[in-house]
Amino acid sequence: MIAVLGAGAAGLMAAIHAAGAGRRVVLLERTKDGGRKILISGGGRCNVLPSQLDPARYVTGSSAATMRNLLKSWPLADQQAFFETTLNIPLALEAETGKLFPVSNKARDIRDGLVRHALGQGVEIRYGARFTGLTAADGGWQVELDGSAPLAASAVVLATGGLSVPATGSDGVGIEVLRGLGHTIHPTYPALTPLTADPPAHASLAGISPVVSIEAPARRKPFRTTGGFLFTHRGYSGPSVLDVSHLAVLSRLNGGPPQPIQVQWSALDASAWEALLAEGGTGTVANLVRRQLVTRLADQLLGEAGIPDDRTLSHLTRDERRELIRVLTRYPLPWTGDEGYKKAEVTGGGVALDEVNPRTLESRRHPGLFLCGELLDAFGPIGGYNFAWAWATGRLAGLGVARGCG
Repeated sequence: MIAVLGAGAAGLMAAIHAAGAGRRVVLLERTKDGGRKILISGGGRCNVLPSQLDPARYVTGSSAATMRNLLKSWPLADQQAFFETTLNIPLALEAETGKLFPVSNKARDIRDGLVRHALGQGVEIRYGARFTGLTAADGGWQVELDGSAPLAASAVVLATGGLSVPATGSDGVGIEVLRGLGHTIHPTYPALTPLTADPPAHASLAGISPVVSIEAPARRKPFRTTGGFLFTHRGYSGPSVLDVSHLAVLSRLNGGPPQPIQVQWSALDASAWEALLAEGGTGTVANLVRRQLVTRLADQLLGEAGIPDDRTLSHLTRDERRELIRVLTRYPLPWTGDEGYKKAEVTGGGVALDEVNPRTLESRRHPGLFLCGELLDAFGPIGGYNFAWAWATGRLAGLGVARGCG
């Protein structure tokens, strides 16, 4: 019997593929229903996949080549076909974001479809089973459970997730068990999490959501992203902020200076603003900027740049123009902290990728133990990338454990 621990995205996919290969599978889940991150993803719509997958956008402290190979183990087109053909859940492309959602726009359809298919494959699902530890026993494993007798398994797939959004059942127990078993755990941290500002310098702009470009200068290669930005009462969120947040979090954890984050507030770069402002005329600078940005944001930036509301284009000084362009295109975001695991989409760090067999995801330290999903040291940006990782590694671990038990 194969035990799969965790009925999230990766665990459900592992159970489906192991059972599909003819193995007896018991899926243990600590919550009463499983798949809770699926249910809350995409605002309850579930961004199942990105329309295109760029491996360079993933982050890992392990081998980038191994990470790419794991992603290639189940091509994006085949993943999409699984949902649309095998599960009979049609997906629709949201053109402006490049994300794939179920046509129904209901995340529950994805979770329930996976559970239904797992049951159809013969998977036995036990909810409310709180996993606490693993012990090697008689050529297999003994799964320790809180409040009930241990479960004997010939092999185990560990898919317990990380530490992000603990309200969904993520408690990091799998990471600690693997640490105790001697696996190398790259330091974990909240990734894809909102940033905060103390004091909240832009609380008055809460709710404004422009599309921006962000750059985080770095020694080796600057990080750049473009996407939605959201002012909150506590700081900053939105896809662009979440995508860069891991660098901010790491700069704090490493005890170094805060990671600089620079914002370009519109599609206009410095040269485009230079050309607009250089046209001169009797119109005011404020009206020009307000045509490009939401008025409240425009007024905030004009004030910070020291541009009077009645300054005409023809009377804008060179120093004023230089400062305004800096504020509009290289704005230093005044973040001071982050929302941590409570609101983090994923966990950064995790099990070093060189400690699993890249063809099966079997532990190189413990035969019969397979790892997948958020436990592994890799994550991607907002937009379905992390589900693509969960689906691919879950499938690979399920097929791997089925072959290992054949």
